[in-house]
Amino acid sequence: MMLTTLLIGLPIIGATSTGHPMALYLEFPPHTRYVQHAPFSWPAFAFVGTGELLTAAVFIFLYLPRRRETYPIAARQKFPWWGLVSGLFVLCFWTLAWKRFGWFKPFQNFTFTPLWLSYVVFVNGLTYRRTGSCLLTHKTRYLLFLFPASALFWWYFEYLNRFAQNWYYVGGELFTPVGYAIHGTVAFSTVLPAVISTLELLESYPALMHTRFQRPLILGKPRAHAGTILALASCGLIGIAASPDTWYPLLWVSPLLILVSLQVLLSQENVLQKLERGEWHVITLPALAALICGFFWEMWNHYSYPKWEYSIPYVQRFQIFEMPLLGYLGYLPFGLQCRVVADLIERLAGSPEKSGEPEQC
Repeated sequence: MMLTTLLIGLPIIGATSTGHPMALYLEFPPHTRYVQHAPFSWPAFAFVGTGELLTAAVFIFLYLPRRRETYPIAARQKFPWWGLVSGLFVLCFWTLAWKRFGWFKPFQNFTFTPLWLSYVVFVNGLTYRRTGSCLLTHKTRYLLFLFPASALFWWYFEYLNRFAQNWYYVGGELFTPVGYAIHGTVAFSTVLPAVISTLELLESYPALMHTRFQRPLILGKPRAHAGTILALASCGLIGIAASPDTWYPLLWVSPLLILVSLQVLLSQENVLQKLERGEWHVITLPALAALICGFFWEMWNHYSYPKWEYSIPYVQRFQIFEMPLLGYLGYLPFGLQCRVVADLIERLAGSPEKSGEPEQC
């Protein structure tokens, strides 16, 4: 209850200082562009770009080999037939999303979901090929739970975007409010399954599970630190609505910090406990998984219709597909956020990993 109150209520508090009527933030489907973003700025671009380069340098450092290491060879399996079929579906729906076949016009608006469902199954097939198990075959209930949780998860970011207006949809006017809600819910349900399936594939590579830096993160007085971070992250959510041009990056950070801080304060299992054991891959691999998915989201979106476009203060330049170059930095904390939420869903699903036997649904 406290988490919901903070996540929903804090942006509303910030919005009261803007002078905009609250009805604008509640418009559905969202059409009105009421946030006028700052133009491109070279100093801001250089500042954020430096941060992006430093982040890339950290990733490279973490995976530079310290010495010649050998890892056990995975027990490879035959690539499953359903993985092959899903790969063909990826190519099929990719083509349909980008082309404008006359015979397909009545269905042109509905390519996103089957494309990403095919991606999820295909990535599970790759994981099964490497390890002999995957979410689809051995943690089926957990994977199924991720779909409705994902829809709720991404609708929350749509809610935050009502205050920041960093992205908007072209073609959304084709839907009625009910149609928009249904179409969005179905499409958003693929986000967590895609990121977590990609994460599981990355975790099947032993070299990615062993970072160069393995020292534990020791935080004295963790509850005091969590309280401070909770307060700062809460201010961030207020700032997103009160001053979007300044605070918009915290859209991808503040919800994560609030959730983890509350977990620490309530003595619940949290990602910091793994960092205390030196397991830094719990940060690097989810970030990389989201970045991989982000590349495909942006690429497949580029020639699709309907589609989304961006309006990001100070750095709206040098687009790769529709996303400005520096915008990809947001996928890194988003990946960790996906991991934290997925861990919660796994505990709720009561789906401990089976060793050898597929899960029965």
